[in-house]
Amino acid sequence: MLATPSHHALHRLNRLITTFLAQIRHVPDPVENPVSVAVKESDTHDQSNTSTSSTLIQVAPEPTVAPEHAIEQAALTHQTLEPAPTEHDDGHITNTSESEQQLHAQLSDESAAEYSKRSLLRCEKAYLIINPRAGHNFTRIADVLAVLSAAGWKTDLAVKQYVGHAIELATRAAAQDYDLVIAYGGDGTINRVVNGVMGAKGEGRRKAIGVIPGGTINQWASEMSVPADPVKAALALIDSNVRAVDLGRLQVQAIQFPNQTQESQQQRRKGQKARKSKAKKPASRENYFLLTAGLGIDASVISHTSKGLKQRVGPLAFDLAVAESLPEHHPFPIEVTIVENGQNQPVSWSGEAYQVILGNTRRYANTLELTPDVHLDDGKLELCVITEGNTLTTLQQISSLLFRHRPDPITARHFLATHFLITVPASIHMHLDGSAVQLEDYLNKSDREALLQAQNREHVKVTYRFDAVQHALRMAIPRTYDNTLFEHAARQEESSTGDQQRAQKDTTKHHVTLQSESSDLINMLQEQGYQVKVNGVGQVPNKRQTYIIAGSTVRQRTGETIPVAVRIDNDTIILSQTGAHAPLAQIQMLSDGALVIAHGKKSKRGVIKAKHVVLPDSSISQGL
Repeated sequence: MLATPSHHALHRLNRLITTFLAQIRHVPDPVENPVSVAVKESDTHDQSNTSTSSTLIQVAPEPTVAPEHAIEQAALTHQTLEPAPTEHDDGHITNTSESEQQLHAQLSDESAAEYSKRSLLRCEKAYLIINPRAGHNFTRIADVLAVLSAAGWKTDLAVKQYVGHAIELATRAAAQDYDLVIAYGGDGTINRVVNGVMGAKGEGRRKAIGVIPGGTINQWASEMSVPADPVKAALALIDSNVRAVDLGRLQVQAIQFPNQTQESQQQRRKGQKARKSKAKKPASRENYFLLTAGLGIDASVISHTSKGLKQRVGPLAFDLAVAESLPEHHPFPIEVTIVENGQNQPVSWSGEAYQVILGNTRRYANTLELTPDVHLDDGKLELCVITEGNTLTTLQQISSLLFRHRPDPITARHFLATHFLITVPASIHMHLDGSAVQLEDYLNKSDREALLQAQNREHVKVTYRFDAVQHALRMAIPRTYDNTLFEHAARQEESSTGDQQRAQKDTTKHHVTLQSESSDLINMLQEQGYQVKVNGVGQVPNKRQTYIIAGSTVRQRTGETIPVAVRIDNDTIILSQTGAHAPLAQIQMLSDGALVIAHGKKSKRGVIKAKHVVLPDSSISQGL
């Protein structure tokens, strides 16, 4: 049973949110049925202009959810695939809409061109969705917002309150005039934001998604070289490229009940629907995943892992759930079919398996490359099936996998393709990006009722359809990422080299014009400026020669340490402790913990638009 926060804990969380909001602007009276906290970021000018559309005064806890090598390649044609039909409760059957197919084709064509050149993230307005995690992700939120504001972004803030809320928030944001939707949370939060953006209509699906890690595993952040520290992640976000990435898509293709043929099941459903006067549209029939999908013991472990325990002990919570679930697990029958040119091919593999993993990226549990041959832009998924061997070997395989060691390839089968049909018993647990999903959510009403009446789910067979949707989504990727998961990255590396050469020329230019200032000026800056302890440094790539120092300073009147972000550009005069001028690029040499003096007016959001910056002598000597 999942841990539920006490009333006292919720009250403390409410006070934490209200206190934070009060620090950055006046909090209006509570509104009826609040949905989100919308905080307008102050501009980087001296005056701060803030406004609020609605204010969250209570964050509801998330309700308890029921427990939810040889590569065999297939030459598949993505464009000719016939989408899986969707049967509605009113009896009609529809395929994926033509508009959706045209949108995917448009994204694919445009993204192919983007692979050949660098696409800088250009953002003026962002929407930040936070998974509060019992308040853990609020501790650095002021630091994060200061960095984003220093970059010139106006950021609206929303807090997830209940299951499915992040999807709703992301869909709503994608339909509005935001340039970027940011997920602040773990891989599950990212998955919900991805599905929310993919649930938008038309151009809403083209909205880019950024990530600030704040979960237990943070696999996407790790694979994309996003720093684990939220402030450094914010600095990496503003210095990102936008890349088109593939997504995995899950649908239920068919469900087979015991002692019934597929024809008899269709007749049963038609008979039930003929007696209905009105039919309610069922829940969504498809979901997307960015990282991995799993069938078997790992999904069972996820279903048995307490969210409260994850927040307290982190990844150890999964290990404890492994010890509980492993003795109860047994192999299950599976059939794997590859779909090519819209037609089901003969069964590619069938047998007994303990675990099935489909990877859109390579890592599993953020520690081992279980699907090492897939790329984020190749239009394929890699399937890994851990098969049944002798008892000792199988237990060793499963234990190695669950405790984050790569299984022996002798008992693991790999397939690389664009479309898979996988048939397993309905009793097998499933997850997408580390979040448990329920089979019932993918069924129409008649099949849900029949599943509930089934005496043993092991005798009910479900065929899942997994598709790689190529270039489906735009993600913000740090420019420091080495492009390991991208096949099309050659031109980007050339562009990065060009940036470095231009930066060197700018640095040389500044060296030529070095001058010295009087000691009186340095003394004045030390007295009137802010002493900032550096937490990280980042560059705003679409605003040439603009840097941001994330850090903290001490409020003189109270002694309180507050977060700040120092914005530095070509108009900022960079000085050493002796008054000598230093090149602007010297800012990048600052190390964490260094103390700098920033002179300029500070906004309510904590942004210091620096007119002068005095660097420590250590950084000057390192750069010269």
